[in-house]
Amino acid sequence: MKKNSIGIREARINLSKLIQDVRGGMEIIITDRGKPVARLIPAQGQDLSLEERIKNYESCGLIESGARPVQTVKAPIELELPEGYVQSCMKEERRDG
Repeated sequence: MKKNSIGIREARINLSKLIQDVRGGMEIIITDRGKPVARLIPAQGQDLSLEERIKNYESCGLIESGARPVQTVKAPIELELPEGYVQSCMKEERRDG
């Protein structure tokens, strides 16, 4: 059993195995009708790193990976406008509005 989440009924039946897995550093999510309700984690000495916790949550379906391809964005086009151009446009817009 290498699942990271398990239903309450199955957890009762396999508690010894779950504890053995937790001793090995695994984090187990207990679910009730598919919704997470509890977490079995090592009591001491085997704190999981943030990266390990995130992987556990992803494998349980509690969170989705945020990894997306990086998109490059083109630099904005620099416009050479005459001095005072923006202000004059704003004044005209106020008159028209």
